[in-house]
Amino acid sequence: MIKKGFIFDLDGVIVDTAKYHFLAWRNLANSLGIDFTEKENEQLKGVSRVKSLEKILQWGNKTLSEDEFMENMARKNQEYLSYINKMDDSEILPDVPKILNYLVESKQPISLGSASKNARAILKKVNLFDTFDAIVDGTNVSKAKPDPEVFLNAAKELKMNPEDCIVFEDSVAGVQAANNANMISIGIGEASVLHEADYVFKDFTEISTEFIQQLIEK
Repeated sequence: MIKKGFIFDLDGVIVDTAKYHFLAWRNLANSLGIDFTEKENEQLKGVSRVKSLEKILQWGNKTLSEDEFMENMARKNQEYLSYINKMDDSEILPDVPKILNYLVESKQPISLGSASKNARAILKKVNLFDTFDAIVDGTNVSKAKPDPEVFLNAAKELKMNPEDCIVFEDSVAGVQAANNANMISIGIGEASVLHEADYVFKDFTEISTEFIQQLIEK
């Protein structure tokens, strides 16, 4: 039986937690007297919490003591967690279950490959935790995308060669990480942004099970 490893990013691919990050960062930036719009938010996608706060402070030309910096990071995370605590399976993005179910039925190994340290909690909230054969998240990796570490670890967990893995990603850094890992990259979002991906779809409603079967047989 032919097997491929299917690796999914979390935010913006399976669920849209990006909107919660946006709200929490915007509230934090505003409390520091810094403007924060969707434009700035785009630049924080796939970026660690520390680097995100550093960027916001640069934009506002502000400096914080180390204690204040840690305090503000914790505050942002608390607000973000209060949003994800209210999540349920209605937050799974359209047609993601169709593709996951097809992979499960086809006995294809599935892993999460996310920078989020809250990935396990989110998957439990939306009742997808048991769908994944492996979960590699921000607690298992030290290098941020576009470094391929997260996806290489996921391939290892699935006992698959990197070149036999397919990655679903919504960020430029994520697509680059998949390419750097020598995996097939599938961008979820705008083709103009994710043009480095091998394939790009606006969302999972555009992905057919026939296409998935072709990837398996490739």
